[in-house]
Amino acid sequence: MFILPDLPYAKNAIEPVVSARTFEFHHGKHHKTYVDTLNKMLEEKGERPESLEAVVKAAGPGKLFNNAAQAWNHGFFWECMTPSPAAPAGDLAGAIEAFGGLEALKAKFVETGVGQFGSGWAWLVWQDGKLAVIPSHDAETPISDDKAFPLLVCDVWEHAYYLDHQNNRKGFLEAWFDKAANWAFAERQLAAAKGDGEGYRYPAPK
Repeated sequence: MFILPDLPYAKNAIEPVVSARTFEFHHGKHHKTYVDTLNKMLEEKGERPESLEAVVKAAGPGKLFNNAAQAWNHGFFWECMTPSPAAPAGDLAGAIEAFGGLEALKAKFVETGVGQFGSGWAWLVWQDGKLAVIPSHDAETPISDDKAFPLLVCDVWEHAYYLDHQNNRKGFLEAWFDKAANWAFAERQLAAAKGDGEGYRYPAPK
């Protein structure tokens, strides 16, 4: 069965952008519930899939997809943050310059996250040979159809930021982009998108 992966940093490591209290609820309860519900559904169906990615891609709309995709999205999201952010480098820096520069990318990313009505995600992806910023609603994820390769994501469901930023989603996104975004991870994802490595995969089931 699938596990709830540990955070790749201490719960207080991303403060003040994301507090330890938020991680206790978001990781320890929300993500855990998706994983537990997914495992229960798979057990009831007598299925033992080889990967979470396979479950997401095979599941049609409904409860199985929602829980599988949300488990994957959250696992990816934890990797998209770091307590030691560094400026984009390498091919990623070049791609950002082609996009219009880091400030232009930030403006588009924040605009996309703020503009996502209700619950969802703001994604930085590699699509058609260039960077793109796209939203997704509820559990939607780019890995469903492989049309876009995810590089970075920020969760804009209210439970991701409300304890720390109340209703200021824009302020959360701006702080997240400036102080928490893991550009080194995004650079590795970009390399994988171009065929160098596999990219992020959710921990295999046990």
